Amino acid sequence: MDLVNTLFQSAPWGVLRIGLHAVFLLAALYVLKQMLDLRAVVGLKHLAKPRAGFAAAGVLAVLAFGAVLAYQASWQLSGTARPELIAFMQLHDRRQFNPAHWIERGRILDVAGTVLAETRAVEAPAGLQAQRHYPFGPDFAHVVGYADPRFGASGIESATNVLLNGGKPDSWRDWGELGKQILTKSKRPKGNDVTLTLDAALQRLAVERLGERAGAVVVLRPQDGAVRVLASTPSFDPNHIDADLFLRADPQTRLLNRATAGLYPPGSTFKVVIAADALDRGFRSLIDCPADGWTTSGRYRKIRDHEYYEARRAGRGWRGHGRIGMTTALADSSNVFFAQLGVHLGHEAFRATAERFLFNSRVTIGAGDSGRQLMRTGRIPRIPASDRYGLAQASIGQGKVLATPAQMALIAAAIANDGVAVRPRLLADEEPAAIGRFMQAGTAQELRSILRKAVADGTGRSIETPGLAIAGKTGTAENPFGASHSWFIGYAPAERPRLAFAVLVEHGGYGSTAAAPIARDLLLLAQERGHLP
Repeated sequence: MDLVNTLFQSAPWGVLRIGLHAVFLLAALYVLKQMLDLRAVVGLKHLAKPRAGFAAAGVLAVLAFGAVLAYQASWQLSGTARPELIAFMQLHDRRQFNPAHWIERGRILDVAGTVLAETRAVEAPAGLQAQRHYPFGPDFAHVVGYADPRFGASGIESATNVLLNGGKPDSWRDWGELGKQILTKSKRPKGNDVTLTLDAALQRLAVERLGERAGAVVVLRPQDGAVRVLASTPSFDPNHIDADLFLRADPQTRLLNRATAGLYPPGSTFKVVIAADALDRGFRSLIDCPADGWTTSGRYRKIRDHEYYEARRAGRGWRGHGRIGMTTALADSSNVFFAQLGVHLGHEAFRATAERFLFNSRVTIGAGDSGRQLMRTGRIPRIPASDRYGLAQASIGQGKVLATPAQMALIAAAIANDGVAVRPRLLADEEPAAIGRFMQAGTAQELRSILRKAVADGTGRSIETPGLAIAGKTGTAENPFGASHSWFIGYAPAERPRLAFAVLVEHGGYGSTAAAPIARDLLLLAQERGHLP
């Protein structure tokens, strides 16, 4: 392919191409003439002419062949009026002389007009060529994606490919002008801009705060689903795509969008789901939470609270929580309470709750003319009715429960929005759409009060910040492959929520020490930028 590109970019190619076309035309005319004179050439002129039926069949064959040629010519001459051809030529025709590569694709912008992707003219042997440029390198790679003549497109670049190529002119005259520009190269054709809901400043801070650690940050508006941050680390640089990125085993899994596709045990952040179901069912009771923990059977290890382990490491005793209700249990993140609560509610209630919260599904977060960008919600297999210990583990976000950061942000947003989950959206011109009611409005209001207490006086008190009124839930998820994952989900301000979030730091340890400070810093910047009152 490189040899072919070099040939077609060489200076003599223009003259040679015209000569080859002329030779082909003369050869075609010669063959046609010989076919018409075939009877005279082979000395069969004295024979009778073919029957009319054979002649009609021959005419039909010629017409059919001509129709095929005409259809092919229509694609060659007017195919630029068909956005699907332009998209195909851009993404699958790797030849550098391909005229579709001369299109100046529209820019991708953040909500404030900051350029996240643009096309620049670069010098090449055949003259100026269009090349896609990403000013912030890896920071937006998973969500914006890439558009490359060799490796195709991904992310928003793929989902809105037709629009970025200029595939939505207002009239057929505009289409004709676009086709003329592409074929004659008299003027570089230009596509349409796409505006996202992202805030570049917030996204860059999220990436900066994650640093060298693997993790993800999702921030969105509860009322309309506008995504302000969709960050995943480690990432890749879309300005420098090569085959090694796809072919070689990557221990860092840089291509994985951890925010929308990474499946992790949610740990204690999942307790808000069990709490919502219990409150919806009218649960208002106290549960005894002994210091030594609780289990469904002597065959299994006891489920204990984090205070038990902290006291043991310090060489002192712990009296346990005793009989506590939902507010204390959620604010202090009692494993013993929620393990018992989940078993009390039962297997069918757990299954129905997982279904209502859209686990085991995919949600569209960016629907363009060329495709969709999806987020996974999570994975919760059916727990057999005989497995009470598995249900207890699942009720504290361990065992078989897995969730994506985007799903946990959506759950936090539903709590902030009176129980209604609004589909996360990346494209600014998309209409908001509710995708389900996760809990009753009264339950959401009660949870908001408890989650505010969890930050003010509970496990999240280390990030309590005057003027922010953060509400949230920390999570420390046990991980069989290393140190625990650090989680923090929530929203702010507590009384009038404007932003909901989920922060995950792989192997980060306690949610209060790794994930929560990142959320606080993002909220402080969001307040400066006018996203919070």
